[in-house]
Amino acid sequence: MNFDSKKPSAISPSSAAEAADLHRSVGAAAALHFVPMEEDRLEPGDAMEPMVAGMLDALGEDPAREGLERTPHRVSKAMRFLTSGYTTDLAEVVNGAVFDAEGYQEMVLVKEIEFYSLCEHHMLPFFGKVSVAYLPHKKIIGLSKIPRLVDVFARRLQVQERMTQQVAEAIDAILAPRGVAVSATGFHLCMAMRGVEKQASQTTTTAFTGLFLGDKDLRREFLVQIR
Repeated sequence: MNFDSKKPSAISPSSAAEAADLHRSVGAAAALHFVPMEEDRLEPGDAMEPMVAGMLDALGEDPAREGLERTPHRVSKAMRFLTSGYTTDLAEVVNGAVFDAEGYQEMVLVKEIEFYSLCEHHMLPFFGKVSVAYLPHKKIIGLSKIPRLVDVFARRLQVQERMTQQVAEAIDAILAPRGVAVSATGFHLCMAMRGVEKQASQTTTTAFTGLFLGDKDLRREFLVQIR
């Protein structure tokens, strides 16, 4: 698998004070995703902004009116965050958090990891939860790194099938475990807001490597645990 490897982009609360308030309100675990830093600013002449302004004009809106005046900037900034997985270095995400398994051989499972992504066909959101399991060989990974790896692939224009496979392949490449199992369940707004307009439908995808491919009992154990 050929992973992109450039420095990641980031987005954060607009001030350290806001970040501190967020930390107190939702707790330390949730606040780990937010790092107090200067507000990201796009360089003058950002190529995406005039495209967004042109789209607003094509829709019959006035890009110069007060409510839309800053919309091209906001959309450009949001899209760069939502697709930041293209420029995220997997090595920086893992950051050396791979350790000796010390003989541990049983399944390691992190389940119900929230993800948010954009459908590559309509650029509408799809979101849900991912469960990731692996069977250690010689190495284990810091548990917090698994949700971060999910984010790397969710923050791209995606299809759920590919995203599920990419997460499995990344864990496989980083740890060389005896097997990896990934299951994702997503709710797709391209189905709910347009097209068939089915608001309650969900999509489940799976990917398996190593021992999970050939051992039905092992796959069943994984599926039972995540349900």
